[in-house]
Amino acid sequence: MQDWKDRLGVVYSTNPDFKYETAAEEEVETLPAAKQKLIVSIDRRARAGKQVTLVTGFVGTGDDLAALAKTLKTKCGVGGSAKDGEIIIQGDFRDRVVELLKGMGYNAKRGN
Repeated sequence: MQDWKDRLGVVYSTNPDFKYETAAEEEVETLPAAKQKLIVSIDRRARAGKQVTLVTGFVGTGDDLAALAKTLKTKCGVGGSAKDGEIIIQGDFRDRVVELLKGMGYNAKRGN
């Protein structure tokens, strides 16, 4: 166990009762599919001119986001990733992704 990496930058304490506490980040509970408002858009910025389909607006845990991303990537037959509350799918699949999300019960609309 390498818990010392969490304490880098902490000054040594001479108090024998001192307990170092880490701030645990709380993940938001995943909303039901019907209450999610997802926006499907296309993005070309900082991607060397390549187009990617961007799904934003997901509220939930990272595991649920990754599972949804895996489903969309599999159905579209392309690669991508899920991070920072966004799903990135390689290529321009806006219409197909909106149809898939609506079929799964999500409130999805097409952006730009």
